[in-house]
Amino acid sequence: MPKKLNDSIIRSLALPDKGQRVVWDGGLPRFGLRLAAGGSRSWVVKYKVRGRSRWLTLGTYPLVPLTDARSKAKEALATVVQGADPVGERRAEREAPTFEDLAREYMERHAQPKKRSWKADERMLQKYAPASWRAMPAQTITRRQVRDLLDTIAGRAPIQANRVLALLRKVWNFGIKRDLVETNPCALLDRPAPEHQRDRVLTADELRAVWKTFEGEDEQTAALFKLYLLTAQRGGELRAMEWSELDLDAGSWVIPAEKAKNKLAHRVPLSPPAVTLLRDLRERANGSPWVFPSRSESGHHEVLHKATERVRERSGVDFVPHDLRRTVATFLTSELGVSRLVVSKLLNHVETGVTKVYDRASYDREKRAALNSWAAKLEQIVSGEPTRAKVIPLVRA
Repeated sequence: MPKKLNDSIIRSLALPDKGQRVVWDGGLPRFGLRLAAGGSRSWVVKYKVRGRSRWLTLGTYPLVPLTDARSKAKEALATVVQGADPVGERRAEREAPTFEDLAREYMERHAQPKKRSWKADERMLQKYAPASWRAMPAQTITRRQVRDLLDTIAGRAPIQANRVLALLRKVWNFGIKRDLVETNPCALLDRPAPEHQRDRVLTADELRAVWKTFEGEDEQTAALFKLYLLTAQRGGELRAMEWSELDLDAGSWVIPAEKAKNKLAHRVPLSPPAVTLLRDLRERANGSPWVFPSRSESGHHEVLHKATERVRERSGVDFVPHDLRRTVATFLTSELGVSRLVVSKLLNHVETGVTKVYDRASYDREKRAALNSWAAKLEQIVSGEPTRAKVIPLVRA
């Protein structure tokens, strides 16, 4: 019967001439010290799972002392009695996708093929996901770790913390659907900051103030802000506008289906002031296919954050670009008497029910009349003068 191992016995053990051998501990069955001809000494536990032998390594001697190794062995064998497989669990953990693997899979298989805003997801993950998460198995990241991250972000940017939570929840849900992880640590986590649907509509005085401040920006940025007001279209569609989409002689802009939020091509009538702005930009174009080119990977302007901050500070008006679109829609219905149906067509809102199936009319004539009337109203507002019968271009001389 093997003797109970102690440090004296271990020091006296001779290494094998070749290969390796195990010296078993007489005090704890299935626990021993594996000796290799090369000189290494490793603590091991041998057990069976479904009739197959498993070898669990607990560390090397003397780095792991005998007392520590024996304690680890007792813990491991106790879990085996309860049906666990420590070796299999270790192997699964080594093979489990890290958070970086999970994030990459999400980007390549979900975000890039299905989301026009996938680059925003990519930037958010790069900026806010902790570096310490990268090599961690995604399944081991805890709800507490996610909450701590969100609390840190919320301390300086509460709404951004909400966005990060929403994205992380999507990433882990994607992993569950792909059998990459089993649970989502974002489950049951509340938004760090309260949010209310934004209903900001600028007054005539505020419109006058921001329009005046637009003039202080460079020509492209000023034109982009003005087109928010002159077309009432979404910012992403405006910033990604291409010259090939425009027919300035006919005064129209066709937003392709792949750029439209509802995946339907949308024709936007251009009022005379909008056409004038775009003609001026085209005269100074440098050959880029984009109306608003930039040095970004996409080739066009992607954000207006810094410009918006400048305009807010100089004008004293608290707004975000999307408020301009809402403002136009409000003025069209409340001030100019345009029907909600025409405004909905102009904004290219998603339609439901019978209307979606049977009403295929483009409403181009009604949309053009609405935008021309709005251009005249906007001219009246920004100039502070009475309404004129003729629409006057809202551009610098």
